[in-house]
Amino acid sequence: MAQSVRGPRERMVFSAAQLIRREGVAATGMREVAAHAEAPRGSLRHYFPGGKEQLVNEAVAWAGRYAGKRVARFLAALDEPTPGGLFAEMVRQWTDEYETAGFAGGCPVAAATVDCAESTASTRAAAAAAFAGWTGPVAEALTDMGVPEERAGALATLMISALEGAILMARAERDVRALTTVARELGPLLDAAVREAD
Repeated sequence: MAQSVRGPRERMVFSAAQLIRREGVAATGMREVAAHAEAPRGSLRHYFPGGKEQLVNEAVAWAGRYAGKRVARFLAALDEPTPGGLFAEMVRQWTDEYETAGFAGGCPVAAATVDCAESTASTRAAAAAAFAGWTGPVAEALTDMGVPEERAGALATLMISALEGAILMARAERDVRALTTVARELGPLLDAAVREAD
């Protein structure tokens, strides 16, 4: 959905997520969010009476939902879905971005966790819920591909943890090496979980 189709509230949540993924929570101001969203500055108080904390939490929640919904799109891109193929698609989203647009952006959920997990309980909780909202669809997809249910959650956690770590390393190194490495090394392990189930 194009940003212009969203209403002012949705644009501000989306813009907050985009700014947080590039600058972090501390450097993302309410005025910058309103300007990025092309929304009236006065509407911030109206839509977010809880101030920046509420806006950040909603941006984090949006990012978790977005990541969870992407799982179905990644699977649809595969001729024959496999756990390793799913993970490769998850990684490819980031390698494509970094190779075409540079290394400016990361995951807004990770950024909010780094910036606020110790200082803002509601943001820590929002980040935990966002990760759960992403891990659940990944685990469900793994189960649908034949991974035993008792392993699917753990492997989904492994996939997301490896991806998030590789994103951080890629941004620091300005190189996709870490991303391509985790895809190559984890793919066989993930696929073996299906073979073991057989």
